[in-house]
Amino acid sequence: MKNIIFLAPPAAGKGTISSALSEKYGYIHVSTGNLLRNVKEKNLASRISSLLKTGNLLPNEIIYEILDNYIKEIKDKPFILDGFPRSIEQVKHLNELINDLKLPECVVIYLDIDYEKAMTRALGRMICPQCGRNYNKFIETTKPKVAYKCDICKIDLVTRSDDTEETFKIRYNEYLKETYKVVEYYKEKGLLYTIKSVDDLQSMIDKIIKIVEV
Repeated sequence: MKNIIFLAPPAAGKGTISSALSEKYGYIHVSTGNLLRNVKEKNLASRISSLLKTGNLLPNEIIYEILDNYIKEIKDKPFILDGFPRSIEQVKHLNELINDLKLPECVVIYLDIDYEKAMTRALGRMICPQCGRNYNKFIETTKPKVAYKCDICKIDLVTRSDDTEETFKIRYNEYLKETYKVVEYYKEKGLLYTIKSVDDLQSMIDKIIKIVEV
């Protein structure tokens, strides 16, 4: 299977789809957000947490160090990049990393969603603190079987501290300002596939598998 880069506005479903592909097809879900939230070094973890709550992007040097080390560990397995690259500078860094590690070219998939629907999803998002599985209380297909409990771990789900209306607006504006340039970059290169983000998760997975198997 080919490696995947997911690009999308906030709350378009990158995490949910990545988790499903991991379970069904063995992909390693490389979420830069999760990697950064799980940093163990206290001072760095505290700095990252403070920055994430503002909704602004983190300094590239922090992201590069953590992401590069992780990719080097899993480079021989199929993976999904979720949340990276988010700027043209990060695209250049990723291209260099792919060349240095002699990785195959990634398939780039853009998940298209409108602002209001993305906002609703963000405010309904819930995550299992143990396995990282994503749920949403406003979407039938991704609701937990038991309210606010993980289907797998059977423990209470949590919400992200940065999933607020104010923070969402900041993240969305940052996406329009920087990340959409990445979408245009891959489109101009002829490397971009676009899929409409809908509530029917399986239909989206089916379309993605057809793309990565080409």
